[in-house]
Amino acid sequence: MTTTAQAPVFGKRTEPHTVIIARGNEIRHFTVRPWVAAAAGSTLAAIAIGYLLATSYLVFRDDLIGATASRQARLQHAYEDRISALRAQVDRITSRQLLDQQLMETKVGELLARQSQLSQRHGRLEPVLDQAAKDGSRSPPTAKPADEQASLIGTPDDSSGPLAYAAADATRPFSFWSTRSTSAENESHADRADRLFVAINKSLRAVEDDQIERISALAGDAYEAVDAISDTLEGAGLPLDADFGKSGVGGPLIALDGPMAFDTKVKELDEALDALDRIKTEARKLPLANPAPGRALSSAFGARRDPLIGTLALHSGADFRAPYGSPARATAAGTVVKAGWNGGYGRMVEIDHGGGFITRYAHLSKVLVKPNQSVVAGDQIGEIGSSGRSTGPHLHYEVRRDGAAVDPLSFIKVGTKLGQYL
Repeated sequence: MTTTAQAPVFGKRTEPHTVIIARGNEIRHFTVRPWVAAAAGSTLAAIAIGYLLATSYLVFRDDLIGATASRQARLQHAYEDRISALRAQVDRITSRQLLDQQLMETKVGELLARQSQLSQRHGRLEPVLDQAAKDGSRSPPTAKPADEQASLIGTPDDSSGPLAYAAADATRPFSFWSTRSTSAENESHADRADRLFVAINKSLRAVEDDQIERISALAGDAYEAVDAISDTLEGAGLPLDADFGKSGVGGPLIALDGPMAFDTKVKELDEALDALDRIKTEARKLPLANPAPGRALSSAFGARRDPLIGTLALHSGADFRAPYGSPARATAAGTVVKAGWNGGYGRMVEIDHGGGFITRYAHLSKVLVKPNQSVVAGDQIGEIGSSGRSTGPHLHYEVRRDGAAVDPLSFIKVGTKLGQYL
């Protein structure tokens, strides 16, 4: 028995891997070296890992694409919603601006109508005020001049007044309105327009109130003049043909405003001026003026000693001392009935004033009127002298009522009182 000697081995011996393939009677074997096995394993592992990575990429890519598409869809929907909201806001702003513009146009139209009404009122007031000035009634508180009112409220044709500014703003396009700042620092156009309208309305109201106040003051002055003339004449026992505004009236108080108040005040002023004109006409028929203005009274009406024979006699008139040639004037409107020599009166003029009143102007040096001639108060009817039964140059003045002599000084005193009205 042979003993096989074995070589000493240092450490563990690595045997190569052998792959044996048996097919029928055929047997094959392959020796797989370690590095080949390692390479094959590495290749398989790389392929597996690559497959897994590719599969994972495809799966995650689909998820990423879906998430991105969903996010883009959400963003698009949000953008469309935002656009819709902005469009709705623009529509609301446009509607609001159009409404504001229509409102401004309406307000401008109302202001122009009120201004036109004030102009018409001014046209109606002119003849009434002229009549009041002609009648001599006291002036009421001064109203604002027409040019000052025009500069304050403007005119429909004025290109620089507040009304023209408001009208221009009301007709401007939307782009002008939309560019206006609505911040607290910059006042909006609508707010400024509202303040402008308020200021113009106050101005127009002030003009209207001033007109009504002026009319009321004129009517009050006219009625005061009527009352003063009427009371003075009645106090002197002088007649009036009509009862001026003293009939009984009454009723509930109903306040008026606007055009009705103005029309009512104008009607009241017309009635007051008509009453004043009628009573002045009646008063001017009475011999209230002085036949020798500025001349001294030398002999009054009533009992006195006759200057020629010294006996007690009735002096039927009043004597005014004046030099030869001084004017003798008619004391009221009337018609001359006598003009010439009349016994002891000397050269005399007799005037019929109607209503039973006659005046005589005696001892004239010259007669300047003729019978049937019409005269008015203040007309010179002759020159003072000393004709007839007279001791020196003077004017003998008589007032006769229904044929009876009355004191002419009482008429002259009434005329002096009413001088400011007549």
